[in-house]
Formats: sequence, C-alpha cells, structure tokens
Amino acid sequence: MGESRECDVVVAGGGPAGTTAAALLSRRGWNVTLFERDTHPRFHIGESLLPMNMPILDQLGVLDRVRRIGVLKPGADFTAGRNAAPHRSFCFSSALRDSPAYAFQVRRSEFDALLFENCLEAGVNALEGHCVTSVVFGEPHCVNVRAPDDSEQTWGCRYLIDASGQETLLATQERWRVRNPHHAAAAIFAHFEGVTERSGGEAGNISVYWFEAGWLWLIPLTGGVMSIGAVCRPAYLRKRRGSHDEFLRETIELCPGASARCRNARQVMPSRVAANYSYFSRRQVGAGYAMIGDAFAFVDPVFSSGVYLAMSSATRIVPVVERWLAGEQRAYRREARRYGRTVRRGLDTFCWFIYRFTTPTMRRLFERPRKLFKLEQAVVSMLAGDVYEGRELRLRLALFKTVYAITRLVGRCTRQPVASP
Repeated sequence: MGESRECDVVVAGGGPAGTTAAALLSRRGWNVTLFERDTHPRFHIGESLLPMNMPILDQLGVLDRVRRIGVLKPGADFTAGRNAAPHRSFCFSSALRDSPAYAFQVRRSEFDALLFENCLEAGVNALEGHCVTSVVFGEPHCVNVRAPDDSEQTWGCRYLIDASGQETLLATQERWRVRNPHHAAAAIFAHFEGVTERSGGEAGNISVYWFEAGWLWLIPLTGGVMSIGAVCRPAYLRKRRGSHDEFLRETIELCPGASARCRNARQVMPSRVAANYSYFSRRQVGAGYAMIGDAFAFVDPVFSSGVYLAMSSATRIVPVVERWLAGEQRAYRREARRYGRTVRRGLDTFCWFIYRFTTPTMRRLFERPRKLFKLEQAVVSMLAGDVYEGRELRLRLALFKTVYAITRLVGRCTRQPVASP
C-alpha cells in the first residue's frame, strides 16, 4: 500500500516549464509539489535561449544568476552549407518591436539546476528522483509516484500540470500523442572544444548551416565549449555506417563553413541521438489538468524556441490554474480557451518557418533578407521569440509569407523547360 499525501497542485517534471509554473504558483500562496524523475544537474539539449526569455527570468528573479552562467547571445547567423560563403547575421537589436536585444547560451545542466533551486526558494515541495508513473483523474486526481527507494506513493491534487517534457506523461498514458505529419526530424549532437568562435560582436551568436538533408547548429558555451548538432531527415540518419561520433563528423564536413571552424576541434562528450521527435498532443487543457512545454508539443529546435515556449506556456497557465482552484468553472473554461489559442498562435508562427526552413526558397530569403516593408525586422522579432502579440508584427509576418509564396512560384517557373515553338 503506497504512502498517500495531498496538495493543491502537482507538477510532473522539473525542467524549465515545470519549475517556472511551480515557482509562480507557490509565490501566489498555493501548496505545490513538483516531481522530477532525475537528479540535478543532468545533461539536456536546448542550450540557446531567446530574448523573450529575459522578462520571464526577471519575473522569476534569476536573470542575474543566468547572466553569470551564460554566454551573451546578441543574435543568430545563417550560412548556406554548399560553400563557405559569408554568413548572414541577424542582430536582435534590430527587431521590429521592443523585445530585449540579447539572450544567453547556457549549459542546460546548470540552467535547469538553477531554476530548480529557485523553485525550492519559492517554497515548492520539489522532489528529485521521483518519477510520476501514472495519473487517475478524479476529485482529487490521484498521482502515482515512484520514489528513489522504489517505494510507491499516491498523491492527491486538485490540479495537475504535466511538464514532463518529451516523456509526455499524459499524452502517452491517454494516447493523445500524435506524430507530427508535417515534419519528421532526427538529431545527433555532442560538445567540442577548440572550435573557432565568431569574431567581435558576433562571438556569442548561434550559427546555423544548411546542408542538403537538414541543418547544423553551433552554440558557444562557457569554458571554450561548443555545442554542435545536426537536425536531419530520419532517412539521412539511417544511412550511418560507422559510429555516431564518426557520423556527426561526416555531417559537419557537409558544411564547409562549419568544417573550417572545427578543423582543430576535439570532441569532449559522446554523440547522442534523438529520433522522430516531432509530435503534438490532441488535448492541451482539461478538467483540472494542463500540459505545458514539450509535454504538449515539440517540433524542431532550429529557432531555439523550445525553452522559451516552455517557460512562456508556464507563465500563461498560472491564471488558468487559479481559476480552477477558486472553483470558477465558467471563468476557467474561458481562460483555458484563451490560453490554448495563445499558445497555439506562438507555436504555429514558429511552425510555419520550421516546416519550410530547409527549402531553397527559405534559404534564399534568409541569405538576402528584404529590408522593404520592415520584413527583416519582423523576421528578427520572430527569432527573438516575439510571436504572441502585436498587430503590426503579425501583418509583417503575413507579408513575409506572401513574399515566400511569390519567390517559390517564380523559382518554379524559372526551372520549367521552355517548350519548342
């Protein structure tokens, strides 16, 4: 018979989404228990933050601490992989709206541990090494937990926040998880030393390189370490014949610009692989539960959107949860609908670019961005994570989509053979 306990809110998952939601709810007076399966610090990918993360970090009171563990990130640069042509840099300070002009590159082991510690400081009953194994919905919900000593506990809660990341606790249990039909991707990544950094004001940039089967990232971290990874079509990853380390090196060689920067590089951790990870859940918010961050959906890390979307959804779920806890059912449904629309709007904005990112048309537009009609500034705002609000920004991005469609059509027409008279 498992040990039974109760609280107002259970949060499953101690990553950026879970710790953000738990800390904010606890500071508002609610009794919150958070369960994290692993023990901090632990390795995690997703090391590049966005400028729109900065207000959230400030709200949590950890911005200065993140500054001390991070590498200043002033922007992002993009290079076509077939040659070593000059890269095209997008500086966050040129964004259309008043978003922060910088972000940070962070080791997730340090970043997540910092957020977990902040969660404890906020009064959350945050437990490491505790794995949520299943949930029985009811009044209250019964959350089954396996403790570090393999004992079973049962916790009752009035509200459950699933922040379990790519474990997708509820979506897996209830069979709501669906593979994204619009995007299939796999990733292989590792850390290196001795990689040449960008010079001057671009030193902290994330660098993105295109190649035929996908794209490559270079993210500078503290201590002279560079995170390097490739996101590619699963079929390309299945072509591997040697080790993962050898395959990653071979992939880097497909991008001459990146290869030149890695000429003297030394790998300092084994390569890791994540396959077929693009998915979403058919449900997002329900009677006394919500899924936030990667527990709801994950697409592709090309625009470093994962941590921001996770923490943003965590801040936005707080008023939804409070409506439920206050017993305001009609207001809860209204807030839940608003939350769902807002989160999907941000995700859809990123997805439109992600689904087309490896196309020749998108490469062309990123290599030669249009300053006309402030289109480049709008794209920079998207890269900064400013994807939820602003009528002017939405109009500019809609215009960019029109330009994309026209450019794609013109490209198709110019490739058509001329018919004989």
